[in-house]
Amino acid sequence: MGKPEQVFEADSLLTCLQVLCRFHGRQSSAESILSGLPLAEGRLIPSTFGRAAQRLGFSSQIEKQPLDAVNSALLPAVLLLNGDQACVLHAVDYEQGTASLVYPQLPDSETEVPLSTLSEDYAGTIIYCRPRFNFESRASRTHPSRKGHWFWSVIAENKKLYRDICIAALMINIFAVAMPLFVMNVYDRVVPNHATHTLWVLAIGLLIALSADLLLRLMRGWFVDLAASRSDAKLSATIMERVLGLSLSHRPQSAGAFAANVQSFESIRAFVSSMTVVGLVDLPFVLLFLLVIMLISWPLGIPVIVGATGLIIYASIAQRRLRDLSEESMAAGSQRNATLVEGLSNLEAVKTFGAEGRIQETYERTSLYMSNISARLKFISSSIQNGAQWCQHLVSVAIIILGVYLIIAGELTQGGLIAAYLLSSRAMAPVSQAAGLLAQYHQAATALRTLDEIMELPQERTQGKNWVSRPVLSGRIEFRDVQFQYPESGQLALSGVSIKVNPGERIAVLGKNGSGKSTIQRLLLGLYFPVSGTISLDNVDLRQLDPAELRRNIGYVPQDVELFYGSLRDNIMLSRPVSDEELLRVAELGGLKQYIDAHPDGFDLQIGERGQRLSGGQRQSLAIARAMIGDPPILLLDEPTGALDHSSEEHFKRSLARAAKGKTVVMVTHRTSLLELADRIVVLDGGRIVADGAKDAVIEALRQGKIRGAS
Repeated sequence: MGKPEQVFEADSLLTCLQVLCRFHGRQSSAESILSGLPLAEGRLIPSTFGRAAQRLGFSSQIEKQPLDAVNSALLPAVLLLNGDQACVLHAVDYEQGTASLVYPQLPDSETEVPLSTLSEDYAGTIIYCRPRFNFESRASRTHPSRKGHWFWSVIAENKKLYRDICIAALMINIFAVAMPLFVMNVYDRVVPNHATHTLWVLAIGLLIALSADLLLRLMRGWFVDLAASRSDAKLSATIMERVLGLSLSHRPQSAGAFAANVQSFESIRAFVSSMTVVGLVDLPFVLLFLLVIMLISWPLGIPVIVGATGLIIYASIAQRRLRDLSEESMAAGSQRNATLVEGLSNLEAVKTFGAEGRIQETYERTSLYMSNISARLKFISSSIQNGAQWCQHLVSVAIIILGVYLIIAGELTQGGLIAAYLLSSRAMAPVSQAAGLLAQYHQAATALRTLDEIMELPQERTQGKNWVSRPVLSGRIEFRDVQFQYPESGQLALSGVSIKVNPGERIAVLGKNGSGKSTIQRLLLGLYFPVSGTISLDNVDLRQLDPAELRRNIGYVPQDVELFYGSLRDNIMLSRPVSDEELLRVAELGGLKQYIDAHPDGFDLQIGERGQRLSGGQRQSLAIARAMIGDPPILLLDEPTGALDHSSEEHFKRSLARAAKGKTVVMVTHRTSLLELADRIVVLDGGRIVADGAKDAVIEALRQGKIRGAS
């Protein structure tokens, strides 16, 4: 097991990356850089540093080298120091014996340090980081730039290992000729002449060849497993990153089916295994064994050629059916998984409404269909494998029969026949193995096509896009003639909506179910974008803002609270780690503190999957506490007290009145008691604004029935 990477204090690597961004004229906030990365204790480590740099349009390379070997042409670069620290090396003057550094503690100034002092602190690792060259749209290119395939480009990163695998395979197959030649010489030369001295010389040579063969096989297996493990870790991370970065406008209809498609990567992993790679690498060496057989006696090569050709023709015919069955099997598997996930996610409703039979019937019907498909797949696959074995035996028998006639005719020796027999088995084995892998190949190919579609889905954060950096927003919001329609929906959710909200203003949004109230909040979060019209925050179009920075400025309490397996602490600090003081502050605001104080586990209380161990009110309180993390300038509250009792609601109102001072609040509610927190009321009906004005004026108009659509 590998040694864990160092976690750098105060995230000095993050500060160093920001220094490099400024040096190359690129601005990026900490939120933008760290968003979506698997951080260690909330900080960058060398491996995630490279991924963060890649997002910002940089190419990076980690090198272990002494200071006197640093490439000055690639400066500035990041130096890793002792004590889990880092700094930016701007320049080195070997004549003066000094180096120009930027330390994370003083990111805006350079410090000149003697090389002798730096050598004592230098940990021996440097990270070169340079911006990638991007062609302008006006640049004329004969061929468009090639973007590496997400799968094959990772496999190509291990090309040195695969080169070593091929070299080892070459030597192993050359050594495989040793045994048949040894047998042939023993029968043809040693036995007739009683040459025991020659026998021992041949035996010793064979022993050396067999020992080398064993060593090479062990090395080849190690190289194959090493390449597979390296590729697997990176590919799995890439797939998960793309899934989590998916734009919600292209979210799949079924989470279960989508999860099954993602899990189909297991088929690719199984195919790119040691046996598969070894079989494919050995395939070209069929020609080597065939050549040796024909050198012994050319007629003996005919059965091998005929057998291999026949096997390839049969496998080619069968592979078409295998491809179709593999695609059907994957589609049925996705459907079955969707049924399973849906049933488990709504188990309480399934039991309450007696839907067990319907779910069971759907699952069994899909399973039966999958079983039939699987049986046909296995039959065709086994027919290829059994046919390959039958063909191999026929080739062996044909060589023996043909060899006997050649011996009688005096054109072949007994040793030559035995050698040709052994070589024919080695020649047919890779062909048989490759034919047997066809079913596995088609499953992997189908999975790869499915994953290709997933990897091509639009991402929320487009790589290389230069976002407008707004680490802190004042809270000014403006909708200008916004129209919005959910994907695959037949009608507009919002139509011609125009709203202006000043910083610190608190508005309540009223309306019937489906009137578009929650849609406004989803648009403000940047989860979706309008079909037409514009949404701006602080006078900047929402599309220009980095989603990570945007959401750091917004505290959101959804109508349907989504929680995750883990503790209360984990769910409150879902987006970032915070101090205990901040944790206690938000717990008090959300009304959780009393419950936490009374429970022996406190913040470490395990809430189960989706928060199943919490009541509806406790879930709502947790969501409120989570929204208050970081004291965001904008609060979006969607029925924030919908699951709270009267006393909890009163506590929330008092807490919000204190916490919302100076903040912009957009609150969706049906409870008139919360309207006292608002300065202004907006009423929606059918996706259109039917009223927008001061709280008292709108409430009076609603009482008189002048405005419809608020109930």
